[in-house]
Amino acid sequence: MRHAGRVSFEGLAPVTEASGAAWILPRLRGFGGRVNQVVPDGFEAYARLLHPAADEEGAPVTWAEVCRRQGRTAHALMQWQSIAGVTDHVERVGRWPRRSWVSERTSEWPGHEPEEGRAPADLLRAALQVLSQFTADTDHCFHAVWEGWGWLQGGVQLRRFTFDQRGASPAVPVPDALPAGLLEGARLQHPGRDYLLFEGPLLAALRIGPQTTADRFSLQSPNLLWPADQSWCLATEVDFDSTLIAGPRELIDTLLRMPDLEARAVEATDDLTVNGDLINRRNAGSD
Repeated sequence: MRHAGRVSFEGLAPVTEASGAAWILPRLRGFGGRVNQVVPDGFEAYARLLHPAADEEGAPVTWAEVCRRQGRTAHALMQWQSIAGVTDHVERVGRWPRRSWVSERTSEWPGHEPEEGRAPADLLRAALQVLSQFTADTDHCFHAVWEGWGWLQGGVQLRRFTFDQRGASPAVPVPDALPAGLLEGARLQHPGRDYLLFEGPLLAALRIGPQTTADRFSLQSPNLLWPADQSWCLATEVDFDSTLIAGPRELIDTLLRMPDLEARAVEATDDLTVNGDLINRRNAGSD
């Protein structure tokens, strides 16, 4: 499905009745940073796919390499804040009644941090290649996209600028990205997150995202993706800089062997918040 050339859900159809997703919620253990609060509990094995960072020149770099350069320890539960030396500075400025809190974030890592909420195209493509081998029907999958992405709303949030010899022309508001009826329809509701739900082929996950012109496309990977046979589940949580996959152990072992992925085996109950990186937190405390 496309809508007026502004967004792409190519090959997907909206799901108006979410019974195909009903199995997930009873297997989520609340809303939070543990693995089984993002992907369903009860699978044989779990993997965490780390979104690549970038060095000073913009070239992709693994978290393991960041750890090597930063003197940190690479392990399954490492967190970007810990290995990159990210610090939040908060101070109170001004005088009453205009006193306010101001925050600033600094990082010891000189390059760029990993993307949150979106699996990079190369990572997603490699993962889909493996996932396709572990479902009976790659043509029937469910793709859930968080309702809060700004590009879904359109309206005044997206503007188009044109330039001529006199400079920039006035901004022209872009109409709603999706039909209002779809945005106002039924949601897949999970703790802390509501999603638009679509169904279609597995590889359609590579064609979701804002597309303001015929040649300008920005991939937004599904925030949840699973086949109709429920043999596995992929999740890229909005606030995570890694993607989780749950499924049979053979699937997870295959992902761990993929040279194009920085994958780590995790347990369903593992904590993926900054508090879960006990190794690097302890090392930082002893510096």
